Amino acid sequence: MRPMTTTTHRSPRRRTVVALAIVLTILLAFVVRLVDIQVVNAKEHVDDSLAMGLQSSRVEYASRGSIVDENGVILASSVNRYDVQVDPMLAAKGVTTRDDDDNETTTPWPEIAAQIAAITGQDAAEVQASVTDAVAENPDSRYAMIAKNVSTEQYRALVALGLPFLSFPPQAGRVYPDGAVGGNLIGFVGSDGQPLAGLEAADNDCLASTNGKVVFQQSRDGVVLPGTETVAEPAVDGGTLKLTIDRDLQWYLAQLIAEQVQNTGSLRGTITVVEAKTGKIRALAEYPAVDPNDPTATAPVDRGSRAFTSPFEPGSTFKALTTAIGLDSGSYTPQSTVTASGSETLGDARVRDAFSHGPNVYTPTGVLIDSSNVGISKFAEMIPKETRFDYLQKFGMGSISAIDFPGESAGILHPVSDWDTQTFYNTAFGQGLSVTVPQLVGAYQTIANGGVKMPLSLVEGCTAADGTVTDVPSTQGTQVISSDTAHEVSLMLENVATQGELASKIAIPGYRIAIKTGTGEKVDENTGAYKPDAYFTTMIGFAPADDPQYVVAVNLDEPRTVKSSAATAPAFQKALTQVLKTYRVIPSGTTTPELPKFG
Repeated sequence: MRPMTTTTHRSPRRRTVVALAIVLTILLAFVVRLVDIQVVNAKEHVDDSLAMGLQSSRVEYASRGSIVDENGVILASSVNRYDVQVDPMLAAKGVTTRDDDDNETTTPWPEIAAQIAAITGQDAAEVQASVTDAVAENPDSRYAMIAKNVSTEQYRALVALGLPFLSFPPQAGRVYPDGAVGGNLIGFVGSDGQPLAGLEAADNDCLASTNGKVVFQQSRDGVVLPGTETVAEPAVDGGTLKLTIDRDLQWYLAQLIAEQVQNTGSLRGTITVVEAKTGKIRALAEYPAVDPNDPTATAPVDRGSRAFTSPFEPGSTFKALTTAIGLDSGSYTPQSTVTASGSETLGDARVRDAFSHGPNVYTPTGVLIDSSNVGISKFAEMIPKETRFDYLQKFGMGSISAIDFPGESAGILHPVSDWDTQTFYNTAFGQGLSVTVPQLVGAYQTIANGGVKMPLSLVEGCTAADGTVTDVPSTQGTQVISSDTAHEVSLMLENVATQGELASKIAIPGYRIAIKTGTGEKVDENTGAYKPDAYFTTMIGFAPADDPQYVVAVNLDEPRTVKSSAATAPAFQKALTQVLKTYRVIPSGTTTPELPKFG
């Protein structure tokens, strides 16, 4: 037998090698072509697709920043809501599906419109018309709006329908979980998301977001080509605005001022709490209040913060400032005296006290306890009017606060050159000028803080999406009066709390309290004259007076059941008590030293 040659073994192997070589050559050709298309000549092909109208883009929506209280509790936040958009050209054709036996079924647009309407709560004919009207106007129409701002639940139900011609661009909705609590301060946004009032508007630079942009390729029937989406411009969420407000305290005081306004028949009222050593506003409750979720339910005049925008005559609360100015300027001492009757003519001015009495030899303390207009006027005669004016400006009168709240008023402080004799005396006891609530509490904060005026603040800071913190309030105070003067005036105000006629109504066991009341006449906005039998009543003070921590002010506009400062006493006592509990302030270890009323 002849030996077998190797030729028969090599022929199949050779064929295999040749076949593999051919396959590899073909694959290499494809790779080279792909590299040519996607890398070498990529720009040319992208330009071609753009020219054919195959590239599109969509907005990548960012969220407006949240507003939180001092403890991080959310006061305002954004939630996603969705617009429902439709491609009329595709929708008009209906939806065609195939079953397992490859049988086609077409669901017409009117039937689909009814399904959509059942979810959005619209009339089916209205939804149907959004497509039929668009196609009638333009058979190639690719856009129409079915509904705006549907909820997340509605959005999910619409997505579940699996309709390829629907799209759902998100829209940021604004939610205020606590409703009217702090609403006058927080403000609100419009239906388009634009800030309209309050801190929403004032701090929009912090809260505003920047939408991004995503570009992608799509087929002629509108289907997005997988893998073609690219973020052209990243979306940037708004920052978090942290307030100085304590939400729980704000809630309590909101209920309290609403109750007090209604009980006294007042037009409106406010309760303000300021941290004495920092100037931070821990609560500012107002009534009537606006619910930012539905601002149109509140009258336009009550949608802002009247505490900042509506100045009033402070009345006798100003006597503490006149006293402080006289002591600090060296014009008199705590032991100085004046003789004052219930009604006197001073120059060509007439000054009266709220009650009739014969001549009393008053100390500055006595003037404050009895709230004598005549007495404080005679002490004011010892102070050069230019000096008094300069001090009032240092206390913050005549200028807006550091908060610069939208629409904030500077009040009215006429220049000295405009003071006639009556104005000279009236300004000593809080008439002939006007102040805002922040101006008044800022002045008392100065007295409570050893004579150092701290800039008032409502915002702790803004934390941007990248963690950067800005808008931190200034901690730099201004020495307006000496610490000795502040201490002397504080002791006098303590004696108002212990010796005054409202002592039993405002006492808080265990705490030394400093207070002053004020009843200011109200100017008729229509005539410019004083409105008959109409007053602003105020009670303002701080505690513990031996180491002041918090300033509290209650202000009522035109109380009717009680028209004197006594109208504010119940709310003041409850408010200050709650503040001391909220911040766990240690009780005073001493009692108020009694100062003489008369010389």
